[in-house]
Amino acid sequence: MAGHSHWAGIKHKKGKADKLRANLFSKLSREITVAAKLGDKDPDMNARLRSAIQTARSANMPKDNIERAIDKSSINANENFENLRYEGFGPDKIAVIVEALTDNKNRTASSIRTIFQKYGGRFGTQGSSSHNFIQIGVIKIEKKEILDEKIFELATESGAEECISNDSFHEIHCEKSEIYEVKKKIESKVQNFISTEIEWKPLNSVKVSKDKLEIVTEFLETLEDNEDVQNVYTNFKLGNN
Repeated sequence: MAGHSHWAGIKHKKGKADKLRANLFSKLSREITVAAKLGDKDPDMNARLRSAIQTARSANMPKDNIERAIDKSSINANENFENLRYEGFGPDKIAVIVEALTDNKNRTASSIRTIFQKYGGRFGTQGSSSHNFIQIGVIKIEKKEILDEKIFELATESGAEECISNDSFHEIHCEKSEIYEVKKKIESKVQNFISTEIEWKPLNSVKVSKDKLEIVTEFLETLEDNEDVQNVYTNFKLGNN
């Protein structure tokens, strides 16, 4: 299976449907605004902002929306967002990490805790499930942008650790501290990127039977649909009945 978790694969397969969700542009806009607020408003001088804009373009966000999100970083100078991490265990004891970008951590924590409880999961303290993962840099590129052998060669020259090509996209892995350096080198040959993120890669997997797949997927989708949630990571894989 492509990618480094079963959930990552499911998310990509349903990606076009996800793009229709009402809150997708809101999440992308929030990341652009925060990136612009924390650094230079020129994407060429701000790697995080540049990556956020590229992700938004990949999701077909209109140019006007992107520009408004950048402008908002100056207009709402007193509005502060925090990057927060929540951890716990979902149905069938799968380990889960939730990354949020919020202006109200009490609201967000309460909402996430409620989702865990609704699906029979357990909301844990920080560190309770993250020891099942390591953080890596992950760069995703549409397959049509560059040939398999070319991206593998470019990734190797750029200092990446791994390059995986599947039917629809290339996925490059590197040290999290080197993600923007690696990406800068890849940008010499590639213009469009699906995403550039530091992700949590599971060290071990928990098998989920097919009869539990529906509730596990519903639980993860409910987390993703929360307006404050930016990313959800888990260690489940599909096992035999």
